[in-house]
Amino acid sequence: MKTGMRFDQYLSVLLEKRKHEPRTESKIIEKKVSFSSPSGSVPTEEIRLFTEYKEQANLLQIAKSAPEKKKFLMLKKFLKMRRNQQVIVFLKKNDQVVEITGKVNAVGRDFVMLTSIKERIWIPFQAIESANIPTGIPLYSTTHQNVIYDNQLKQRLLSNFGETVAARDVLIQQFYEETLLTNLNSWKSFWVKVETEKKTLLGKIEDTDGQILRLSFGKEKYEINAAHIVSIRSIRYISLFPLIVSRLFQRITR
Repeated sequence: MKTGMRFDQYLSVLLEKRKHEPRTESKIIEKKVSFSSPSGSVPTEEIRLFTEYKEQANLLQIAKSAPEKKKFLMLKKFLKMRRNQQVIVFLKKNDQVVEITGKVNAVGRDFVMLTSIKERIWIPFQAIESANIPTGIPLYSTTHQNVIYDNQLKQRLLSNFGETVAARDVLIQQFYEETLLTNLNSWKSFWVKVETEKKTLLGKIEDTDGQILRLSFGKEKYEINAAHIVSIRSIRYISLFPLIVSRLFQRITR
């Protein structure tokens, strides 16, 4: 709305109007360290509900204006809401739909890490067809609320943010959104089974470079483009021994 006034004139009028505005004092007394003023004039539960609604509405608008980013944005939001909870992920491999169920352990910029009793699974977003909640499983991870008491954490974050965050994976996932290869680079010398669109490779993680994941199995070296990865599964040492024996037997029979 155009008023025809200069900024200094408009500011003085606005300040004068504010002097005559009715002011209410919040009756909610919260005995904790907080900001000096509330984030709204309505009750706190209404503010939180509105904040969640606003975030989802903004996400839908961004997805509408940038359709090419819609899949990644929706998956990231859904999986972050299901952190430490069971989800079922549907993958498409060789014209077949594969189901993977696990607990959401970490959500990165372009991948999700699921964990189960036996293994750890990395799944790129581009390989996911859809994700859902398994039937019959509650929407909460545990009946008890997880509370971490660390009185010095706040001070360490303020005084030495980089070193404090880098020392704990939980804080890295909270403050940064790692890419798949960046996360895998922290799992060097870890034995994995990589499933691509055309083949399955076994090996130990050597390093990552750009969009390339490097594995090694003895003297054999593999380079895998991240764009072709469907899933990556960890291999337990108990399961590793039969695989090594099978590989040696194949070499002898050649």
